[in-house]
Amino acid sequence: MSKKLIVFTGGGSAGHVTPNIAIINEINHSKWDIHYIGSKKGIEKELIANLNIPYYGISSGKLRRYIDFENVKDIFRVIKGCIQARSTLKKLKPHLVFSKGGFVSVPVIIAARSLKIPIFIHESDMTPGLANKISQRFATKIFTSFEETKKFFPENKTTVIGSPIRKEILNGSASRGRAFLNFDVKRPILTIMGGSLGSKKINEMVRDSLDKLTVNYQIVHLCGKGNINKELLNIPGYKQFEYINEELPDILAATNMVITRGGSNAIFEFLALQIPMLIIPLTKQQSRGDQILNAKSFEEKGYSLTLEEEDLTKESLLKSLEKVQNNKEAYKTAMKTSVQGNALQILVNEISKY
Repeated sequence: MSKKLIVFTGGGSAGHVTPNIAIINEINHSKWDIHYIGSKKGIEKELIANLNIPYYGISSGKLRRYIDFENVKDIFRVIKGCIQARSTLKKLKPHLVFSKGGFVSVPVIIAARSLKIPIFIHESDMTPGLANKISQRFATKIFTSFEETKKFFPENKTTVIGSPIRKEILNGSASRGRAFLNFDVKRPILTIMGGSLGSKKINEMVRDSLDKLTVNYQIVHLCGKGNINKELLNIPGYKQFEYINEELPDILAATNMVITRGGSNAIFEFLALQIPMLIIPLTKQQSRGDQILNAKSFEEKGYSLTLEEEDLTKESLLKSLEKVQNNKEAYKTAMKTSVQGNALQILVNEISKY
């Protein structure tokens, strides 16, 4: 029996790629021929390269909600991307296109619709991003992580399933993680994740507070590409990485507490791992405010504490971490009672039967 062919798309940040990777790893590769369309230089190209599946880079423009001269240029980039995506899809003739959003997905979705290829999309955040707002009119089926998100999409083709969690993230070894980091068991491990692109303000505040933080914690700092501070490389109990891939499950298994942005995929993974969180969401000036809503939802459920970036200082960071540390058992108890659907398996089943 010949294989069916599926094309995945999504990019711009790791949050638009890692759920796709979770699905790709779970799909039966003996029955599906898997391809990926992303941007030519985005983080998705680097992440997908590890999977050894065909990757096609297309032109893509950033979708902005504000007036900017770059919007004019990006219209032509998107048109070029649509032409490139249509040419690729026409050659591949996929049975299905699956999108996780991000600006690169829009040309692929438009091209797929023009070729009458079925389209699935998944929205991770509380409110849909601009890419998925555009894509929803072309989608065959829509899936969401939050119940609150359903109201933004057509009811007849939208299903709430939660967030697809990478299986490998759940199978880390704490001892391997400590060995990789050269950390001991005496002090708790605090992991800081500012997103795949890093966070300038979080990075600065963490580094300004190292004299106090390293007294109580051993620190793993995932600071983003190009953000390693070489002057701090030899501080005991402090390890910096631009990005971690294969060792991440082990590091998270060893982690006692995490500072994170409010991206849905990340916080759902920490929820699944029952790691107490201090969430510092992107501000409304930096985003559409989706991370603030994600953080608020998690805080209301008792999974985490929120610290707004506008309120982020050395003092507020230390005070918030102390609060999370003192209440860590309450956070873990709340996370244990959370009802998490098996979003990954649901998506694999939906893809397989379509």
